[in-house]
Amino acid sequence: MKLAIITALPPSKVTLSEYGYHLVKHFAKKQKLTELILLTDHCSGEEDVVFTEQNCKVTVKPCWSFNSYSNLLHVNRAIRATQPDAILLNIQFMKFGDKKIPAALGLLIPMMCKLMNIPNIVLLHNILEQVDLDKAGFTKNKILQNVYNGIGTTLTKCILKADLVALTMKKYVGIIEEKYNAKNIINVPHGTFEIPKKPTHLPSSNPMKIMTFGKFGTYKKVEILIEAIEKVRAKTNLNLEVVVAGTDNPNVLGYLDGVKEAYKHVPNLTFTGYVAEEDVPGLFEESTVVVFPYTSTTGSSGVLHQAGSYGKAVVMPNLGDLALLVEDEGYKAEFFQPTSADSLAEAIENIVINDDYRRMLEDANYEAAKSIPMEDITDRYIELFETLIEKKQNKSVSYNNESSIWI
Repeated sequence: MKLAIITALPPSKVTLSEYGYHLVKHFAKKQKLTELILLTDHCSGEEDVVFTEQNCKVTVKPCWSFNSYSNLLHVNRAIRATQPDAILLNIQFMKFGDKKIPAALGLLIPMMCKLMNIPNIVLLHNILEQVDLDKAGFTKNKILQNVYNGIGTTLTKCILKADLVALTMKKYVGIIEEKYNAKNIINVPHGTFEIPKKPTHLPSSNPMKIMTFGKFGTYKKVEILIEAIEKVRAKTNLNLEVVVAGTDNPNVLGYLDGVKEAYKHVPNLTFTGYVAEEDVPGLFEESTVVVFPYTSTTGSSGVLHQAGSYGKAVVMPNLGDLALLVEDEGYKAEFFQPTSADSLAEAIENIVINDDYRRMLEDANYEAAKSIPMEDITDRYIELFETLIEKKQNKSVSYNNESSIWI
């Protein structure tokens, strides 16, 4: 099978680039694939997709750009030039731009693939029905929120023109099936990128690193984490370091610079900036606790799956999709109230002062992470594509046989 994947890849800052990298990495190992064609944005780097374990040819073809109005045309040309047997789209609603028109035009690509009669699956990481448009940085205006929801409904209908739409959470499947009467929705879990050997329980580092990882400024805010750590330090006298790993959300550029300035008096506060793929394992391994300072959620969490794979205790808000993910996939977390620094401080303290409790969380999260490896997820997609290809071939044969009656 010659499989094309439409995705961003590191070092691109476009959303889902890291997920795309690990997805591709595991597809490249599959002997059922003869070629993997990566239809990437122009900021993705070919040097970042050279894999040590590779059982098929990997071709990188940059053909689209974030916020471009012509992505539909350029992706169409790339598909016609490469002639894949099937196409997988690794997307969410802001995949192709943070400007409304380019973002919307990019989401017409699944419908275009359908019209080209190429078996296709959309891996959709979020649904607008579950996104808080205010907290996610879209708009605070209630009238505009209604407009965006209406546009989102139309775009979802376009996405549903794909052969299959894979959603990472069971709850999403029920919502979309009910609202759109859709029959082509399936649940394929997010999957865990890598499963290292089970980590040994190391003694708490000095200082203990309390880490958060992501793109910050909309519903991911680091002020509450810094303030919570100050409270834990004052109460326990523990040596704690706050590690803010990642960059600004594209909708709020300059956010982290503002935080640095506002909290420059706080000791042991580290901002890593962009974290290269090869540095991610060390970042997690050195951390004692991984914190999710979120006020909202927009889908399954890659960071949670990474924290689990490295056997880390996590602290997260008791809300929305994160709480549901913990319930569905077997993760364990210390929860806090999303807007309360006192609640977050208490949650962090419960872990850093109790090694036995921390180790229990580490073990539970490692077991949850290893139960759904990315290797199994990519196998599932190959099975789905094989079924789609067979159906299209049978349909074509049936059509040709019927047509021959009239010749």
